[in-house]
Amino acid sequence: MVETAPFDGALPGDPVIVARLRARDETMFVALIDAWSPGMLRAARAYVADDHTAQDVVQEAWLGVLRGVDRFEARSSLRTWVYRILINKAKTRGVRDARLVPTGDDHGPTVEPARFRDADDPYPGHWLSSPPAWPSPEDGAVAAETRRELATALAALPRRQRVVVTLRDVTGHSGDEVCELLSISAANQRVLLHRGRAALRAALERRWAGEATS
Repeated sequence: MVETAPFDGALPGDPVIVARLRARDETMFVALIDAWSPGMLRAARAYVADDHTAQDVVQEAWLGVLRGVDRFEARSSLRTWVYRILINKAKTRGVRDARLVPTGDDHGPTVEPARFRDADDPYPGHWLSSPPAWPSPEDGAVAAETRRELATALAALPRRQRVVVTLRDVTGHSGDEVCELLSISAANQRVLLHRGRAALRAALERRWAGEATS
């Protein structure tokens, strides 16, 4: 690869990035790695068993980007194309490590129906009682504990929910991008996202409601 002057500032548009990568511009490649690798690592972690394996997947994906950039046809954004390479490699590694589980796990209510008023109630569908107040997230210790709880709960989600929530809420992909990356319908993406978010909220509710009433 060639080396140019240090890259500084926001990334340029896709045509510029692609041209520089095809010219084997090392500075551009390093800037792209710095900008996108943290999100790619989190996305890979949704498929594989540990952080070390996720790091391997990200490295393999970047090698795939270098090898394939000359064939990039701009049918999608460069970022989507890079993530598609990442996800394909993460799926392959996940299968190899027996990480993937059956996906018939996206059914059932997201919240227990018994927590809502029934059809004969003057306010059908409303909560029977308001959830207990949670600790204030402004407390630094509480915020750190909340992040740990969320990370644990996210890791425990069914695989398809975990992947969709990670791509939408952790790495910041749009719904359309997630549908394209995972080859799923918009309706399926919304259901998986809703159920995943509901499960995360339920996990936090169990944790903090217990503390609020203790």
